[in-house]
Amino acid sequence: MKNQPNGISFHEADRVLTAKGYRFDRQNGSHCHYISENGDVITILDKNPLKKAYVTDILERIGEK
Repeated sequence: MKNQPNGISFHEADRVLTAKGYRFDRQNGSHCHYISENGDVITILDKNPLKKAYVTDILERIGEK
């Protein structure tokens, strides 16, 4: 994800978030909300491929950037 943030699918991001302790909370239209145990909420668009802004946000929140 760090090396090529433009080609990431929604399902790949879902797997990464789940592995890092986030759980699917709810979906509002095409926006999916994931929440961590400490209450951090990440909202990503259910679209393939994800925009670079969503991927960089995920990387920053999981501590990979």
